[in-house]
Amino acid sequence: MHVTFLLYEGIEPVDLAAIGVISMARRIIPELSYETVAARREPVQFSNGLMVVPARTFDEVKDVDVLLVPGGPGWRKASQDPAIQAFARRVAPGATLCSVCTGAMIFAEAGLLDGKLATTKVEVVPPEVSPLRELRERFPGVQAKHALLVDAGNVITGGGVTLCIDAVLYLLEKRFGEEAANEVARIMEYSAARSANRARLAVLA
Repeated sequence: MHVTFLLYEGIEPVDLAAIGVISMARRIIPELSYETVAARREPVQFSNGLMVVPARTFDEVKDVDVLLVPGGPGWRKASQDPAIQAFARRVAPGATLCSVCTGAMIFAEAGLLDGKLATTKVEVVPPEVSPLRELRERFPGVQAKHALLVDAGNVITGGGVTLCIDAVLYLLEKRFGEEAANEVARIMEYSAARSANRARLAVLA
């Protein structure tokens, strides 16, 4: 499994945990790999000022296995970016699409969640509006649900913030089986947290 991690300005750094899962998982599943991609080969500034340099540009990427779109306060601008929308739509037919946190809003704006079940971040600091509520209100063609994650076939949407870890573990379980995903969770010392998250939130498919 090769994960293409989309970069855009204003990503929440905690969503890099999704890449951290892949890094740890390679000890169990050595054929895993990932790359970062953006519109230009220039440093991308995250929400706290962290700078990340993409490995490739959209034009350099032909085939995508898994497109992983993270969230963060920059999602609003990113969802209106024609280059990001065009890239997501171009690779969507042949890829597994996975969003974590408010990355789902980028997929929704590109029309990639139409007619599908989906979830996104829920908890916010008032007076912010819950992204899940906004997803439900702005995109009536999307069946927005409060969930740990939603598996709609070729599109998987994960819940908010640290649930990106659970979403990637779910991807690993789908591709490589439950035993492998459990072992990755174990070496990450995340088994208890994963069980607790599954006990409080549903996995919808």
